[in-house]
Amino acid sequence: MISVSSLNKDYGGIRAVSDLSFEVSKGEVVGFLGPNGAGKTTTMQVLTGYIDPTSGRVLVDGLDVTEHPIEVKKRMGYLPENTPLYEDLSVYDFLEFAASVRGLNQGKRAAIREASERCGIGDVLHRTIGTLSKGYRQRVGLAQAILHDPDILILDEPTSGLDPLQVGEIRSLIRELGREKTILLSTHILSEVEPTCSRVIVIHQGSIVADSPVGELSGRLRGGVRIEYRGSVKPAAFERFGRVEDVTSDGGVFAFRLIPSGEEDVREAVFRFCKEEDVVLLELHAEKKSLEEVFRELTGR
Repeated sequence: MISVSSLNKDYGGIRAVSDLSFEVSKGEVVGFLGPNGAGKTTTMQVLTGYIDPTSGRVLVDGLDVTEHPIEVKKRMGYLPENTPLYEDLSVYDFLEFAASVRGLNQGKRAAIREASERCGIGDVLHRTIGTLSKGYRQRVGLAQAILHDPDILILDEPTSGLDPLQVGEIRSLIRELGREKTILLSTHILSEVEPTCSRVIVIHQGSIVADSPVGELSGRLRGGVRIEYRGSVKPAAFERFGRVEDVTSDGGVFAFRLIPSGEEDVREAVFRFCKEEDVVLLELHAEKKSLEEVFRELTGR
């Protein structure tokens, strides 16, 4: 459904997107993950025809975005990071305007009713947008994005600035939409892609540094094993399970971080070893790397 080939975008002497190539197949829900300033929004703006690329090619459903911008927009729904809404209009009037722009003159009312029900805004249709909470505004933005029942949704930081309850509601809505639509969802928060996406593309400084199923990226977040114990065995004895680092000792109590030599979970083996060596195990838990650590790993920093 989406094919990006050798995409570049320059702003003056600054290259925001560099030689970007990826594809999103029909029915996929793909997370576009990266730190702020990585080039996610710029890429999405090119995909939606909002801005032109400096070079490269973008195809949406086989159509070139620069050559067939109107046809591409008919197939796509777009929710920008800062949802552009007319605050003086009621929700219904705004959706009616969006439906008219989309050319839904015949089925306008039915489209508004269905989008409102799916996005849970039926009870605020006649309220002025300027009086709505951030969560409801995001829902209104999603409603206009799906109003014309597009096959593709481009969602840029859809939960930005929402409280935990609102985040959960928007995630549930995205999961529901993902059952029938192709979705590209950008975020700088890993927890946003884990519950909603099957695949993640990691972008850093305008270039792709990883493209894999979500489970594989989550596996990379697995860090070391934190161990604290009391006994006569020295920490070096645990090197059979991997690399020992950050060793401290205090009154016969040793603590260190164990970096497993393989991909397997070594906690059970460590527990059995401690039992055999008559070691009093005080702490044994797996640590997770922060997303920032994974970015440093992926970018070689």
